[in-house]
Amino acid sequence: MPASSPPASSPQPLTVSELTRQVKESLESTFPRVWVEGEVTDLVRARSGHLYFTLKDDRAQLRGIVWRSTAARLPFRLENGQAVICFGDLEVYAARGTYQLVVRRAEPQGVGGLQLAFEQLKRALTAEGLFAVERKRALPSFPRRLGFVTSPSGAAIRDFLEIAQRRSPAIQIVVIPATVQGRGAASTIAAGIAAAQRLFPPLDVLVVGRGGGSLEDLWCFNEEAVVRAIAGSHLPIVSAVGHEVDVTLADLAADRRAATPSEAAELLVPSADELRDQLQQTHRRLLRPLQHQLRVLRGRLDAIASRPLFVRPHQSISDWRHRLDDLDLRSKRAVLQHTAAARQRLRQATATLEAYSPLAVLQRGYSVTQRAGDGEPLRNAEDLQVGDRLTTRLHRGQVISRVERTEPSS
Repeated sequence: MPASSPPASSPQPLTVSELTRQVKESLESTFPRVWVEGEVTDLVRARSGHLYFTLKDDRAQLRGIVWRSTAARLPFRLENGQAVICFGDLEVYAARGTYQLVVRRAEPQGVGGLQLAFEQLKRALTAEGLFAVERKRALPSFPRRLGFVTSPSGAAIRDFLEIAQRRSPAIQIVVIPATVQGRGAASTIAAGIAAAQRLFPPLDVLVVGRGGGSLEDLWCFNEEAVVRAIAGSHLPIVSAVGHEVDVTLADLAADRRAATPSEAAELLVPSADELRDQLQQTHRRLLRPLQHQLRVLRGRLDAIASRPLFVRPHQSISDWRHRLDDLDLRSKRAVLQHTAAARQRLRQATATLEAYSPLAVLQRGYSVTQRAGDGEPLRNAEDLQVGDRLTTRLHRGQVISRVERTEPSS
């Protein structure tokens, strides 16, 4: 068939730009603000801070964009694979002939945005070790100077001061003002923690907190700036955010958590009355063994004092005098007996010596002849020669002679 020609009354064709403009006007007027749910994919974080992504379901997809100012206000970090609900405006991007959703708000499906942001930041800071148990420091037992970063007009500081002053009026408390709710609160809290490090005289411990409130009210204690300021403090820190159910990231980073500011005061400030009771108990506990030891020693002393030496000292001296006299008599008697026995042994030995003495033999008429030269007693005449000089010893005196002749024995 021959090609049919357009009818003479055909309208003027539209340019691409005109058609796109009409579509844009129609689409944007028909869908001024919409809520769209889907899964985030192809997420791109531009250097400018804008977020570009695709929102899809199992049958279609839609391009989305989050401008930097909106992205900064999102309570959680947008990530691939998240199921979200986005609220925003549909607009046509004429340069590409596509439409996209300009996101004004976003919420995760199944969990609130604040809770998701909490979990995301918690995982990141846990990986850095900011919540590690080994980083925790011990609190001082008797702090003298204490700081509290909080709102100076809030109920938290009033409750804290009331309990602290009641427990120990001498303690010094420095209030470091900070905004504890709303936009910008985290930066003032972090600045207060930093200022506390520079105070002079220095603080012994620092409390960071406020009274109770909703999750949104307490959210500044979950922000990264506050958590890092607490983790980087050289002072021990007690987190006293008045919310007993939920635990903030500040609680995890602090060295100790108190459920309320009042509990923080009871934790940090020792009670003078309780200390007095403890000292009295310690005194009694230490005194008991000392008293027992004193009783034992007193009993020993009484036993020693009851001995006769201390009861009748003169009697003991008299007894010792008698013993000494008796020992003296016995010793004298023993000396005399020993001397008499020695004399008897001496007489016997003398008699024996006299019996064997050659002088006794001489006294009976015998004599001893010796060669004059060597003094050897003579027993054999053959040992002499004619002319040898002899000495003959008698009982009384001696005779000198010379050998004229020797005769052998028969």
